[in-house]
Amino acid sequence: MIKDEILQIAENFKALSSQDAVIEDTVNLCVNALENGNKIIFCGNGGSASQAQHLTAELVGRYKMERKALDAISLTVDTSNLTAIGNDYGFENIFSRQLEGVGKMGDVLFGLSTSGNSENVVRAFKLAKEMGIFTIALIGAKECKMEQLADLTIKVPAQTSNNIQEMHLAVGHIICGEIEKRIFA
Repeated sequence: MIKDEILQIAENFKALSSQDAVIEDTVNLCVNALENGNKIIFCGNGGSASQAQHLTAELVGRYKMERKALDAISLTVDTSNLTAIGNDYGFENIFSRQLEGVGKMGDVLFGLSTSGNSENVVRAFKLAKEMGIFTIALIGAKECKMEQLADLTIKVPAQTSNNIQEMHLAVGHIICGEIEKRIFA
């Protein structure tokens, strides 16, 4: 069973190369936004929330090179905002309400979701469109609401949440590494 799981993970990652062009477009979009004084914003639920925080830290802290901090924020970290907004406006609005306050035209919003149908991320994408914020959906292989709303969709070739999240982290690391190299190399 363990060997089969490892082989499946390896096959998923081989198939990920089919997303190279959209990953390249994503990197270009992010670099352009950062160079024009905008920021990268991340959101997601559960494991995707953890990855949103992780990728934000790679940009604000550092990924592989010593450099200045990049402007990035995760909408998953402020427990006071999350609980107040969830209580007063509903859990489905925890990201859109924060985006309304911190987002501006030209920013980039990454939505991470294994299902691609998380209502709070979908609502954030809808608001982002109204605000002139670019949206990037990082999802699994199934058709979903987020890909219909996103400016760019990175659709990893996996079906189960754990495999999707493994690939999201790898894609996120590739994006962070390329952003870092292109801005600071």
